Amino acid sequence: MTKNSEKMNAVTLHSFGAPEVLRYERVPSPVIQSPDEVIVAIKAASVNAADRLVRSGRYPGQAPTLPHILGRDFSGVIIAAGAEADLKPGEEVYGVCLNTTESAYAEQIAISSKLVARKPSGLSHVEAASIALAGLTAMISLQDTLQLQRGERIFIQGGAGGVGSMAVQLAKHMGAFVATTARNVNHEYLAGLRADQTIDYTEQDSAQVLEGFDASFDTVGGERCVAQSFAVLRPNGRAAFIASGITAPVSPRPDAVSLRPAVGRSRAAMERISALVDAGALRAPEIRELPLAEAARAHAMSEDRHVRGKIVLVP
Repeated sequence: MTKNSEKMNAVTLHSFGAPEVLRYERVPSPVIQSPDEVIVAIKAASVNAADRLVRSGRYPGQAPTLPHILGRDFSGVIIAAGAEADLKPGEEVYGVCLNTTESAYAEQIAISSKLVARKPSGLSHVEAASIALAGLTAMISLQDTLQLQRGERIFIQGGAGGVGSMAVQLAKHMGAFVATTARNVNHEYLAGLRADQTIDYTEQDSAQVLEGFDASFDTVGGERCVAQSFAVLRPNGRAAFIASGITAPVSPRPDAVSLRPAVGRSRAAMERISALVDAGALRAPEIRELPLAEAARAHAMSEDRHVRGKIVLVP
């Protein structure tokens, strides 16, 4: 076991509530607890919807033990490695934490080397952090869960968000026709991601505009979005949901399949994302960069759910 008496800056959660409950304070630096772990000096960590839910006490499943450091994905440089880790100090890596061990809102993190991969050389740390969990979620949802095929049509709700930005790009790379939803101010942004059709959900009901789609992917949640996701499908269509709880909504149609993607964490999955980046299939979304000390402000901005792309915190 590596010993470390030093301290670092981190964003901690001592009680559940509004963004203001987040504290920026000094805490003990992490230590290596098992031979396969590495310690990464974090250069960037992104803000995810799950972070807001954990902070507010509304995340489904077991609540974390307090005090708790939030943060599920990051990019940085290895500064220490256990005896069995096959990644070494000095290597640039990015990764996604397990739900039970998240702690990326900090200057350092101790994590199993099996959960991180070498950062794509063409991405900055901020860009890599913005893609990590969002790219992983989109990739698993479209490729593994929906098994989207070339020539199919997919309806993606929330195309301008973090996961939505990744899903639109990936679906186009996979040869699909992509219809998505966003406010009018984001239509040009989505055209740049090659979306074929963008619907302003404040003015039109997607269920009245679209029909006969092979698949739908809801990144937003809520009764209206769930209903629309099923309504646009052809018979035997597939719908995947990541914002409607830990299980998929019950399908109101006997001829439509409802799916909840299982977004597992592993180096192999991160390397799949890296391959997509290297192939030009995925590029970083629009990014709003803030200092780690302003995590509470980042959460307040994210709370209205209209952030385009991703917010990334930089220690």
